[in-house]
Amino acid sequence: MEFQLPINIPSLPQPISYGDKILLTGSCFTEHIGNSLRDWKFDTLQNPNGILFDPASVASSLISYIRPQRYTEEDLVFAGELWQSWQHHSIFSHVDVTECLKGINASQERAHAFLRETRWLIITLGSAFSYRLSEQAPPDWRRGVASDIPFVANCHRAPGQTFHKHLMTIEEINTALDNCLHQLFYFNPGLRVIFTVSPVRHIRDGVVENNRSKGRLIESVHHLVGKFDRLFYFPAYELVVDVLRDYRFYDIDMVHPNYAATAYVLEKFVGHCIGESDGRLLEEVKKIVVARRHKPFQPSTQAHRRFLEDYRQKTAELAKQHPFLDLAEELAYFSGGTD
Repeated sequence: MEFQLPINIPSLPQPISYGDKILLTGSCFTEHIGNSLRDWKFDTLQNPNGILFDPASVASSLISYIRPQRYTEEDLVFAGELWQSWQHHSIFSHVDVTECLKGINASQERAHAFLRETRWLIITLGSAFSYRLSEQAPPDWRRGVASDIPFVANCHRAPGQTFHKHLMTIEEINTALDNCLHQLFYFNPGLRVIFTVSPVRHIRDGVVENNRSKGRLIESVHHLVGKFDRLFYFPAYELVVDVLRDYRFYDIDMVHPNYAATAYVLEKFVGHCIGESDGRLLEEVKKIVVARRHKPFQPSTQAHRRFLEDYRQKTAELAKQHPFLDLAEELAYFSGGTD
């Protein structure tokens, strides 16, 4: 008897390996995947602009890494006592304009260099809703946005009347992503792309509107996957919404998937997107990472010292067998026993 809907997840024809650079961009669910890959010692760079949700913002940011675009004071706005970029998350905002630009441009340069050597680009789209500056926005707030379609990637808690909310059409999504992909493949001919749609509900849009939004993203992504042989789809959205499909797999806000749900999605991701031998290595790395996070109640005991020495030897041996793994932090901890 089946208690879950079956789902067919095709494995990647050439799976992700530890030798691959992986760039991740998109919604907050991107960081669930990215943080785990980073913890497992994959070579990753995630969200150089910070968290992004809509296809227009994702496409624009990726194109800016290709150039790479260098931001100036004219690209920023001063709002809420901070210098901010409409194209970046508030983690880049700063009271000092020089420091704001320093952080943004350093991230741009790092993304440009990383993208040139990236083997896998993972894009997680969160919403088809985009926000554009309205005519009620102060004139100086229009700096840093396109004159024809002044969309913003982050609203920075500015007043609601400052923006016009727009549900992107499938044609608009296809055009934005298609143009972006052509430029990416010209810049990095060896690049492969995995699309996912975030299972996080954008409930502030409304339940019906959220479903319309997700539907447009899914339709557009599958159109593109069918067009390019270097594009693949991983069904994170379907795994949570259709396979798990229960509120016990959501956090208390009933919007974000909880630990059990994200762990389930990651298990499927590893099983279908990472090669068998690299998957075995990943399990060994996970054991060491978990041991590193162990908090002893009695650190001065012989038992804890034996624990440290045991894992020091295991870590040193794994690092010797696989020199590309950066286990310096773990090795230092097991050697000294301090944070």
